[in-house]
Amino acid sequence: MSQGPFLVVGLGNPGPGYAGNRHNVGAMVLAELAARAGVRLAAGKGPRSRSMSGEGRLAGRRVVLAVPATYMNESGGPVRGLLDYHHLAPTDLVVVHDELDIPFEAVRLKRGGGEGGHNGLRSISRSTGTRDYLRVRVGIGRPPGRQDPADFVLKDFSATERKTLELLVGEAADATELLLERGLEAAQNLVHPRS
Repeated sequence: MSQGPFLVVGLGNPGPGYAGNRHNVGAMVLAELAARAGVRLAAGKGPRSRSMSGEGRLAGRRVVLAVPATYMNESGGPVRGLLDYHHLAPTDLVVVHDELDIPFEAVRLKRGGGEGGHNGLRSISRSTGTRDYLRVRVGIGRPPGRQDPADFVLKDFSATERKTLELLVGEAADATELLLERGLEAAQNLVHPRS
């Protein structure tokens, strides 16, 4: 496992109108991680200008925490800019994102794989030239009935889901810290049985 620093990115769409959307759960988790690490996220200059980011320590590792300031489908540019600015390889990238194919309240960790129709992941893979980065997949479940997944992810969490959303965000933040502290396989062994 690399000694870092790691670039930990939480995906979402910018602006208050999207803040409570299912698609923004990655950004919610990143905000929790920043609070835990005492890191203030701020707009940078140059290659960092298209994200809110800050540096600190999390789980004993040096980290750059960031949220792209672009829309989800353009996340790759800001991520590539931060990797280049901090001289990091994509293997030291951790992306926290919503995942339709995992039940609500479950969290899964993996490295690489497909994007499953997730436009933020697709943009990052395209901009970095690889899918071989770490992922914290936060389950939001499948849309009910015949609802279009694209509409579902851009809706706020339901009243029922909001009752346990804070717990889910906390568990995803815990999983991210375990990933940084213990490495992928050990973190999977701890996180996956719980959810």
